[in-house]
Parts: sequence; structure tokens; C-alpha cells
Amino acid sequence: MFRIISGKWKAKKIAAPKNFDVRPTTDFAKEALFSILENKYDMQSISVLDLFAGIGSISLEFASRGCKDVTSVEMNPKHTSFINSTASELDMSLQINTQRGDTFDWLKKFRNKKSFEIVFSDAPFEMEEKKYYELISLVLNNKYLKENGILIVEHQSRMKLEHPNLIDTRKYGNVSFSFFEPNKENNQEL
Repeated sequence: MFRIISGKWKAKKIAAPKNFDVRPTTDFAKEALFSILENKYDMQSISVLDLFAGIGSISLEFASRGCKDVTSVEMNPKHTSFINSTASELDMSLQINTQRGDTFDWLKKFRNKKSFEIVFSDAPFEMEEKKYYELISLVLNNKYLKENGILIVEHQSRMKLEHPNLIDTRKYGNVSFSFFEPNKENNQEL
């Protein structure tokens, strides 16, 4: 079960089927994250890519806050079906575009097709650390981020992600969000 924190569906509780093996971002962490994001972005005019979308906790939160362009990538067909049915029930079907597939394969297949202000990744906590770095590289090196964009990687707090594009890490209990800026274009004037 998770709750939409704010926006049109504020305080709406969403219960996933009991047999789903998911770990939605906690309300506390989600509230803190969206507080940061809403100070930087106008939710109604951005596009969001939600990787490892699970049952859609983050996608639905963005949509509830007025984001009209959310792409959710999730491998589990039961989860993508749940996101679609929940989005439909909450009248968010036009806002959320669910893509079923492995996140890494999806990122390789759609590289350079579309850029986003926000790319959010909540990979399974048991994923190997080197896969986190592969994910960061795939997003940053394939123009998934707009110039003013940000990649947010949710991970266990005991893991420290070191990267030249890392600009901040915020810790909320055993969960941390690491924020990465886009690659700088090498066209500075001499």
C-alpha cells in the first residue's frame, strides 16, 4: 500500500495485490523528494522517465501533481497492468505512458529518441553496484536528460555512488536519493 502525497489525488491510498513483491518509496522520502523537485520544476510543463517503476508510486505522484508526460518503464507484466489500471481509474491514462521491458534494454533501444527533465530510478535494492553505474552511464551518455534535467537514483543509504556528475545525495533513513546533472556539452568558448 502507498499513498499519493499531493496534488489532485492527495491522500489517496492505493493498495497493490498482496502477492506483488514491491517496495514503494516511503511517504517520508517521497514527500522530501517532491519538495526538492517542486522548488526546481513546474510539474505541469516537464516530462518524466520513471525507471523500474514497480507499481507506479512515483509515476502516479507526478501525474497527481499535474505532470502531463510520464513514461514508466517496468519489466513485470502484472505491475505494468496495475499501473495502467490505476492510471485509468484515476483518470491519468493520458498522462502516464507505461512501457513494459527490462530497463537496461529499454534505455539501449530508445537512446537519443527523447529527453526528459527528470529521470527517476528505483532499481531493486539487491541490484549489483556496478549495474547502478551502468544505468547512470546509459542515462547520461544517451541524452535522456535535458540541459536543465536531473537523474535521481534511489538506493540503499549504505551504498555510496561516486560519479563526476553527482551533485547531491539526500538520506532518508535506509533510503538515499543521489542526484546527477547532465553531461556538460564540450562547446565552451575559449
